Amino acid sequence: MGHKKGFMLIVAYSVVAVILILVAAYVSRSVAEVRIAQREKNSLAALKAAESGIDYGFAWLSLQPAPPAGVTPIVNPTITGVPKPALTTGAYSVTIIPNASNPTNWPKKYEIVAVGTSGDSTRTVYYEVQRDTFAKNIWFTNTESYGGTNVWFVTADSLDGPVHTNDSFNISGNPSFPDLIDPHPTEQCGPDINYMHPGVDNPYFAQPVDFNVDPIVMPGHERTEPLRTAAASGGRVFAGSTTIILNADGTMNVTNATGGYNNTNMPIPANGAIYVQNRVQGNHIAEYGDVNVRGTLNGRLTIGANDDVTITGNVLYNNNPQTNPNSTDTLGLVAEGDVIISQNACPNGANSNLTIQAAVMAMADSFYLDNWTSTMKGILNVYGGITQNQRGPVGTFNTNNNSKASGFSKNYLYDRRLRDAPPPYYPDTNRYEGAAWRDQ
Repeated sequence: MGHKKGFMLIVAYSVVAVILILVAAYVSRSVAEVRIAQREKNSLAALKAAESGIDYGFAWLSLQPAPPAGVTPIVNPTITGVPKPALTTGAYSVTIIPNASNPTNWPKKYEIVAVGTSGDSTRTVYYEVQRDTFAKNIWFTNTESYGGTNVWFVTADSLDGPVHTNDSFNISGNPSFPDLIDPHPTEQCGPDINYMHPGVDNPYFAQPVDFNVDPIVMPGHERTEPLRTAAASGGRVFAGSTTIILNADGTMNVTNATGGYNNTNMPIPANGAIYVQNRVQGNHIAEYGDVNVRGTLNGRLTIGANDDVTITGNVLYNNNPQTNPNSTDTLGLVAEGDVIISQNACPNGANSNLTIQAAVMAMADSFYLDNWTSTMKGILNVYGGITQNQRGPVGTFNTNNNSKASGFSKNYLYDRRLRDAPPPYYPDTNRYEGAAWRDQ
């Protein structure tokens, strides 16, 4: 009997011991899981804090009147009158690091680095941004009318690339917007498309149309300041009427009476900046800063004009990026007035095609064909982008059948290199655009 009691006691102790071991293991596991959960919670809170830091740093950068100069990091910037957002848990610090190439390159680039902490967790987020330029679209207009008269996209017109208007599109017939390679919504600020033949017109949009988008402010003279500054320090400045013929060997022939140049050959500037300014005598303009341009570019260049840019022939790249993906040839044509296509620009006669490989901007007014109602042209091939205040006409059409009556049909194809590598000192939008994001 005593042996049985002893045996039962041993069994009882064993059971209790097992239970205690299981309880201890459960408690230990529960404590570990609580710690893991707390670490995950702290890690997530630290990440959210770092993201708040990125938002604050981006807001600070966007509110600066100009891109911060130099390459010195900006530590914990503050927005006057705007406190940093209060966080439920965690804290963050922010550093904005200018790209080492900023003193000489355009557009300016920055890396926003935000370190978030919560408890024993630290997370770091890196956000690379660059100043956004108007070279990001194949088509940008402030208004889709010229002198108050609507200008239309019609059958046989094609715009392949990102499109934005601060107005509403005018459509007649079956134009095409085949943005397939780098999908981007077609944007307009207006609530509806304006159709000439409602219920009949049938445009093709490869991407959806975004209506009621926020307008982007068309730049003024101040946006050419970086170009003017670069042209005056290392580039070329010409005063008064100027003709520039680009050569495939990386040079240009310049005619400018004020400077004494008569088809004078010279290299394109190393910094890629040319500005043609008004010639001023006393307190009045003696000769407007207009420039005529044609030829083949070998290099990277932006030509700006105080007044108008007139295209007098094909404007081409020596290394055509449409067939050579490694081409770095890039051209900007920036007029503070109009960009005008000469009636005599077509190299093969009146009823022939014209090709423009460039990012083109008419800041004060329009991109148009001179005397667009007079003669029949072929196809206007633009590989690059067009930005203009008022949409200028390049031809007319028969409103009954949408056939061309004069001028050009349009074939506009976006040069997607321009999004990340716009022409030197090309006017910016006063905004920043994200390029890359990572966290650790």
